[in-house]
Amino acid sequence: MISKKMTEALNGQINKEMYSAYLYMDMSAHCTYVGLSGFANWFMVQYQEEMSHAMKLYDYVNSQGEKVVLNAIEKPPGKFGTPLEMFEATLKHEQFITESIHGLVDLANEEKDYATQIFLQWFITEQIEEEANDNEMIAKLKLVGIDGNGLFMIDKELETRLFTPPAKE
Repeated sequence: MISKKMTEALNGQINKEMYSAYLYMDMSAHCTYVGLSGFANWFMVQYQEEMSHAMKLYDYVNSQGEKVVLNAIEKPPGKFGTPLEMFEATLKHEQFITESIHGLVDLANEEKDYATQIFLQWFITEQIEEEANDNEMIAKLKLVGIDGNGLFMIDKELETRLFTPPAKE
């Protein structure tokens, strides 16, 4: 069983993960609109990942006998710049999510909630991967600059990314 305070915090994280999904879906739509199908695919896979993160939290709250409370999801910005600017914004957003996960871990530690501490370790590892992926894309995009050929090659590479659901524990 988890505390009401932890339940509220986890419900807040569900909302943040769903916003993340909504943001990446919006970025995917933008990339489709400007003809970058590989980038659109990358962001759509991100959408799927973020929804699976929200569901992982949802399932955990339910498994602890607590009520999931869903809140309104904020509208994403809808306007995006270059692919580099999009990935810089993605990294900034993922750093925000990492900070939020760390806050949940801090709360679980304060409350001596060992089950939630263990559960959240998966998210800590996932955030390391998320930020590393974003940093890699930023480095590649800086390397090719605004050159059409380099951007085309990265776009083709990103078309191959597939969603792999997290394993059930």
